[in-house]
Amino acid sequence: MEASLLSVLAVAFVLGIKHAIEPDHVIAVSTVATQTKRLWNASLAGLFWGIGHTATLFVVGMVFLLVKNGIPEKVAMSLEFLVGIMLVYLGITSLFSYKKRKIHVHEHEHDGVPHKHFHSHEQSESHDHQHERVSYWKSLLIGLVHGLAGSAALVLWTMAAVNSVWEGGLYILVFGAGTIIGMLLTTTIIGIPFVISAKNIEINRVLTKLTGGISAAFGLYYMYNLGYTEGLFRLWMQ
Repeated sequence: MEASLLSVLAVAFVLGIKHAIEPDHVIAVSTVATQTKRLWNASLAGLFWGIGHTATLFVVGMVFLLVKNGIPEKVAMSLEFLVGIMLVYLGITSLFSYKKRKIHVHEHEHDGVPHKHFHSHEQSESHDHQHERVSYWKSLLIGLVHGLAGSAALVLWTMAAVNSVWEGGLYILVFGAGTIIGMLLTTTIIGIPFVISAKNIEINRVLTKLTGGISAAFGLYYMYNLGYTEGLFRLWMQ
């Protein structure tokens, strides 16, 4: 492999890490991290986001590289607008998650070891339970949506950086590997306060609602900026 291509791929990897920590990505995955009681779960949420993100980027990117064309501006901006809608939805669901699940804390034993945990009576008044798990499918879906929204810019970067379709595919995969590692590290860090507050329902509730509020507010700003400032609504009217 030529040194010049290796340099291009190294840049792609770094850009992937940088891309993973963009505000809309971090905010969206933070709403999944609110479910975290173990740091490993937060890390896996980031991993699944990265897999979904990379899968979409690769499929869409390869299609447009093969036809040697970029994604139309109207389509690209509309996909970005979809991210704003998703952020608002994720924020609202986080804001109302405690109320919906009727969450409280109680103490019991597993194999003779006492511990406390959050408990929900959403479906039953019984204290029989299964420990809540982070929704990795949700992380994967968020990654897929973000991949769609980011595919237009990546196609342009790739077309400018490589000389053939196979190099373009390799560029996208290396970029995707960077996003996976970047988001895995990011969600691990984000998960720390939720893990620490796992036994303090009040602090955990505040963190969850704060995360939901930020997500909803940023999503509204994101849609407003795309629609009015960048002119997406005008493009829709044409």
